[in-house]
Amino acid sequence: MRLRAEGPGWDLSYLREKGRRVPDSVHIDDCRMAGKNTGPLTRDEARQILSEGSAAPCAICRPDSDLGLLD
Repeated sequence: MRLRAEGPGWDLSYLREKGRRVPDSVHIDDCRMAGKNTGPLTRDEARQILSEGSAAPCAICRPDSDLGLLD
């Protein structure tokens, strides 16, 4: 079992396009919508990906809210 320092962790889920992994959405690490094709993110990585628009925030777990990215 992985121990967390403080607060939630984040995951990046991927889609497969032409055999390549393509970033799809960011999730809080216990979100069941993330699926199986995911990789862990640090807080800073999750904020950067969401800020750049490289992946969308999950509409269910709302990682953008936890990361303080909502207006």
